[in-house]
Amino acid sequence: MSPAGFPVSLKKQLALQEAMRRLGVEEADFEERFIRSSGPGGQNVNKVSTCVVLRHGPSGFEVRCQQERSQALNRFLARRILLRRLEAERLGRLSAEAQRIAKIRRQKRKRSKRAKEKLLRDKWLRTRKKSLRSRVADVE
Repeated sequence: MSPAGFPVSLKKQLALQEAMRRLGVEEADFEERFIRSSGPGGQNVNKVSTCVVLRHGPSGFEVRCQQERSQALNRFLARRILLRRLEAERLGRLSAEAQRIAKIRRQKRKRSKRAKEKLLRDKWLRTRKKSLRSRVADVE
């Protein structure tokens, strides 16, 4: 099926075709499988194989997409994700997605002992500063 058969706007279809042309990727390079999705979606998810596993043969990249309940839409999204990965790999720089993931990893990373001590010291200093703000007793 050519990218023109996806249930998205013509502008998005043309953008996908342009990205494929720019990266030198052919529709024949893709190996596509369909499996059942998991998670929310009710009966549709349980009965219909809407999850798309798309593999790019020459590079070996594999993408799994189950974002939508529609198989056709997942096929389009899987191609878009795969092309973004190929582009990031070929350009040799971190893609926006990779940067986002790296940021989340840094945020979740366990603090070092030195960082914890500094944090606790700053809290203690803040507490002392606030305690000095208490009202002065009236002297008569």
